[in-house]
Amino acid sequence: MLQTARLLLQPWGDQHRQGFAALNADPEVMADLGGPLDRLGSDAKFERYRAAFARDGLSRWAVEDREGGFLGYAGVMFRADPGHPLGRHHDVGWRLVRHAWGHGYATEATRAALDHAFGLLGAREILSYTSRDNVRSQAVMNRLSLRRDPGRDFATRYSDVGEWQGLVWVASKAMG
Repeated sequence: MLQTARLLLQPWGDQHRQGFAALNADPEVMADLGGPLDRLGSDAKFERYRAAFARDGLSRWAVEDREGGFLGYAGVMFRADPGHPLGRHHDVGWRLVRHAWGHGYATEATRAALDHAFGLLGAREILSYTSRDNVRSQAVMNRLSLRRDPGRDFATRYSDVGEWQGLVWVASKAMG
């Protein structure tokens, strides 16, 4: 578990499954990735996150408020697919329920997850990417002092989304 001033970042437990499904079912929350996931797709993603913790010692964390209310997720994942346009890499990502938007939770949780991952991995950089129209995530990236790297921007095809354009940002160990 990781703690910040206002948040708890927890490994995934069954108590998070319903909140995670609701997060993934929200069309506004999921707009940048082609729309909501059904329960089967959400459960599959949930299990991938749990398996990543078991395998790699890191993953997306379930983000809770101090009272245990589910707010979403933030964390670093290892992308092992050599066919990914960026090759094998670690990426940081987050997604929060709508009522948690605009409170600085994404920045706070992601900073804690990055600090943890850099300490665990000893990596020099961790990537992050988002779609061109996801200005909320780009604002979080700026608040985290991630560096924009247009030379790594990419397009890929997701079976459930179609073609997706990724803008790439870099978190470095020396970030502020």
